[in-house]
Amino acid sequence: MMVTKPVFDRLGLWLWAGSFLLVLGLALWSPDARSVVHIYRHGSEAFLDRQPLYQVEVAMGYLYAPAFAVLYVPLLKLGPYLGNILWHMLGFGVLTVAAMRQVRKLGGEEQTWLLSFGLFLALPVALAALRNGQATILLTGACWFLTRSTVEGRRAETFFWAMLAIIAKPTAIIMLLLAGALRPRLIPVLVLAVLVALAIPYGFASTDYVNAQYHDFFRLLTSMTVDPTGPFVPADFTAPFMRFGIPISEFDATIMRVVAGLLTLWLVLQLDRRLDANISGLAIFLAAAFYMCVFNPRVEQNTYAMVAVPAGLSIALLWREKGARAMCWFLATLLFVTGLTSVDLRLHDFFHLWFRPISISIIACVLVGWFWTQDKQKAPVAGAVAHG
Repeated sequence: MMVTKPVFDRLGLWLWAGSFLLVLGLALWSPDARSVVHIYRHGSEAFLDRQPLYQVEVAMGYLYAPAFAVLYVPLLKLGPYLGNILWHMLGFGVLTVAAMRQVRKLGGEEQTWLLSFGLFLALPVALAALRNGQATILLTGACWFLTRSTVEGRRAETFFWAMLAIIAKPTAIIMLLLAGALRPRLIPVLVLAVLVALAIPYGFASTDYVNAQYHDFFRLLTSMTVDPTGPFVPADFTAPFMRFGIPISEFDATIMRVVAGLLTLWLVLQLDRRLDANISGLAIFLAAAFYMCVFNPRVEQNTYAMVAVPAGLSIALLWREKGARAMCWFLATLLFVTGLTSVDLRLHDFFHLWFRPISISIIACVLVGWFWTQDKQKAPVAGAVAHG
């Protein structure tokens, strides 16, 4: 099948929107089936009843900051149906608008094709997280906006998206650290965003109660990063080694995560220096999302939705360049097929946990390598797209 404009100029957009409408229908039909939203509701209920939010001993259940429980209260009050729908719409809307804003920054006359084809490639990997209502979707959109506002030096936007990202998931601290390294003058804004996020619960509960929740919260974060004995099975870079019988010790894994983090920091600084501002945001976010998935000790299979859309748009952008058709087909096929490994129970059992770290690593490394070759003079020019 040829990747032509008549096929993909609208197909990806229709599939992206249609799949989300199907998700909303399923959420209305059965709010708690294949969903993690009930965890968010239980967290808000516990906060309102002044009950403990965390199960530190097992490091499972509610794993978010106390501010998340506060901000989810309005959706809790709307009930499991309307609140669930609005939550899904919030994450989907923020991520979709972030992708649209990125495409607009890339420019060119074929922006609809670029967005449509990128979303088409990303849909299989992202769909499960969309269906489950995972905060990863909101985190992805917020971190993407944070990357763009940081690169452009917009203080108010940086503050808002940094605060939303850190509330959505604690792992956003990685993106905040990268943002601070990219634009040191924004460090006070980023620190203020974290402090405001930490302060929000104190406006709705007693100081003693909130202090106790933060005590458990930080104990929980520590136990999740150093204790491999819990029931959670990670899908990070250690999963393939575990699958093939050569497990990595926790100490060695931590060393590799630190080294990878330093390399990612150096890489995003170089990409920021080498690339035009309109494309650097995409390249930097792709590299950051790759690190936050593959080297996150608490990553699960659906967390890879975070890298799916920026990877899809990057592949679509690469498709503009003549002479790289074989590489485009390989990357596009690999990303699309990666999301289909759970369509059958036997395939799911075979590929579960270990395959996505490998496939996403290949895709991200090739794409970042291509971005590396695009300096300010060679960056993709806004113009015609070679659809093939």
